[in-house]
Amino acid sequence: MSFTVAIVGRPNVGKSTLFNRLVGKKLALVDDTPGVTRDRRPGDARLMGLTFTIIDTAGLEEADAESLQGRMRAQTEAAIDEADLSLFVVDAKSGLTPVDTDLAEMLRRRGKPVVLVANKSEARGSDSGFYDAYTLGLGEPTPISAEHGQGMLDLRDAIVAAIGEDRAYPAKEDVAVTDVDIPQTEGEDSDADEEPPAYDETKPLRVAIVGRPNAGKSTLINRFLGEDRLLTGPEAGITRDSISVEWDWRGRTIKMFDTAGMRRKARVIEKLEKLSVADALRAIRFAETVVIVFDATIPFEKQDLQIVDLVLREGRAAVLAFNKWDMIEDRQAVLADLREKTDRLLPQARGIRAVPISGQTGWGLDKLMQSIIDTDRIWNKRISTARLNRWLETQQIQHPPPAVSGRRIKLKYMTQVKARPPAFMISCTRSDALPESYTRYLINGLRADFDMPSVPIRIHFRSPDNPFEGKKRRT
Repeated sequence: MSFTVAIVGRPNVGKSTLFNRLVGKKLALVDDTPGVTRDRRPGDARLMGLTFTIIDTAGLEEADAESLQGRMRAQTEAAIDEADLSLFVVDAKSGLTPVDTDLAEMLRRRGKPVVLVANKSEARGSDSGFYDAYTLGLGEPTPISAEHGQGMLDLRDAIVAAIGEDRAYPAKEDVAVTDVDIPQTEGEDSDADEEPPAYDETKPLRVAIVGRPNAGKSTLINRFLGEDRLLTGPEAGITRDSISVEWDWRGRTIKMFDTAGMRRKARVIEKLEKLSVADALRAIRFAETVVIVFDATIPFEKQDLQIVDLVLREGRAAVLAFNKWDMIEDRQAVLADLREKTDRLLPQARGIRAVPISGQTGWGLDKLMQSIIDTDRIWNKRISTARLNRWLETQQIQHPPPAVSGRRIKLKYMTQVKARPPAFMISCTRSDALPESYTRYLINGLRADFDMPSVPIRIHFRSPDNPFEGKKRRT
């Protein structure tokens, strides 16, 4: 991207709506409640041929530095300092307030380019608010409607005038066209006996951090980054949007998603919390590995177990992180108890990696990252068809499928149809009659014999078509 733009303004003037309009997706949560956005969220914006990085920020308010609103203000000011240009959004419908005047003075002191944006200009009676915006001394306001997409061309022209055409439209270098290898699409037929490709250690990895409220998810990510990138504090439920941040770990790009704490469904009543939880669920679906953060002082609450089960049902690679380990006194006894409970309470995730950590001090984070990489490697694992069929034959010798109604079920052929998570197809007779217990036996055998602990494993059974089915027998 050529430059960075921060959207700033007081609460409830439509900053997140404008952010969603510019990125072309509903990434930021939008609600009539003031102060929905708390963290700063970056995105890739496209506006009438103009491309840049956009940052959505929390509404600026005058508050004590130690309060939640004060910490939100610090995050917004950091975004302003990071950006090359600020879009100062005011509400033309309701008019200016003293807060707008104070914010205009703060932006003027920064000495960076500012584009004054009069949002909600489509509303009846917005003319007076639009003309009042001239009194802020930031130049001519640009009237827009972020909700309806009106005035976007004028906004583009105002951004180009403020940042300069050289920054807005950098010269593109000529790129030579070369022959490229088209990778084989997942699921295409390949040589059955050919060894699967090795795990790519350089591929970027998407990791979602989930858990109950106040488990320490944002603090954990801040410790990884080495800066106060995400809003934290003693209050439960600070995070609302699923915020993504990127950083490098031992030369590999890691994209982490901080998510809102997920409470029991019966307790989620307010609309805003429902939107936050839905955003967290989307982050789980788009992630590759999911870290479920437990509070080590009160682990294995019912909601913790439900979150783990949700992650596994979505087919994601899962790692448990027992946070706040610095608050545990008898660590050896607690660790043994946690291991026993993990095996007993999570039988569907046999062998899942569980790492004690402290997001506050940074203890155990390297071990957690190594567990994430190792789990992702298993999640991407592929096994050749020849090895699978030799294994299937051995399994049937050791434990033959049960006979149903006096007829034996025979497993004929096995192949891996996909990875991420590993999924296998077995051709057999009478697939509908095979009991669930035998499926679990095969899954446990795959985990043990091919070293695939902790990740979800799918097995599908298919019976070959009978060409004579439905035809009348000749007499």
